Amino acid sequence: MHSIVFIGGGNMASCIIGGMIDQGFDPLTLGVSVPSEQSKERLSKAYNIAVTSNNNDAIANADIVVLAVKPQIMRNVVLALAPALPKNAVIVSVAAGITVESLQSWLGSPRAIIRAMPNTPSLVRTGATGLFANDQASQLQKATVSSIFEAVGYCCWVESEALINAVIAVSGSGPAYFFHILDIMPSVGQELGLPEREARKLASQTALGAAQMAINSDQSPSELRDQVTSPGGTTERALNTFRNEGLESIFRQAMNSALARAEEMSKDFSA
Repeated sequence: MHSIVFIGGGNMASCIIGGMIDQGFDPLTLGVSVPSEQSKERLSKAYNIAVTSNNNDAIANADIVVLAVKPQIMRNVVLALAPALPKNAVIVSVAAGITVESLQSWLGSPRAIIRAMPNTPSLVRTGATGLFANDQASQLQKATVSSIFEAVGYCCWVESEALINAVIAVSGSGPAYFFHILDIMPSVGQELGLPEREARKLASQTALGAAQMAINSDQSPSELRDQVTSPGGTTERALNTFRNEGLESIFRQAMNSALARAEEMSKDFSA
């Protein structure tokens, strides 16, 4: 049984821990290190796992160390952890902008490192996570890390670290794109006469249903779209407006902007 320790116990770490326990992970194999007494009490009561405020004590016997702290403090956290890190432990970082090269430099010696980019729907166990491993990570380590993130949704591996930035542009930032759409649609619905609550519920339920259909169907989203688009009907008129106003181009620009910012962040937090 693997010993898995989280450094940091914020929302993302908490939801991953909760998902792991729900999926059958033994709480006795899990631990978390957090600085505040309030957080220690909250996590201990919620999950009945080992909780400490001493990072080095927490990782003493760890097989997997999940770094779930803000990118701005990651360097100092890793430098302090490095001397106490067990030789064969794998490091998993969920921080955007922190490269394997930077982590390797701070650790001071070759280590198995995995970058993970989960998104906020992980909080409701419907997340999407992209994963990248360096050459030192074993297949067993990768399989165990996959099971961690499968506990809160879908995960996939990418072949190059640069593709983690593409993951950020698609799914890492993606929830905000949909939240933006779900802000616009009810607003227009109200302009058209619907009450606010009903407009919001209609838009949200429609997004949920469309996403579920896209996940479960063997057909592509474009095929599903065509099936609900009657020639000369209301949907066709709306879709033509999207095309004429350049919606696809706007999405491409926005996602490429997210990618560019992810690349900038990698330089900002480099060793």
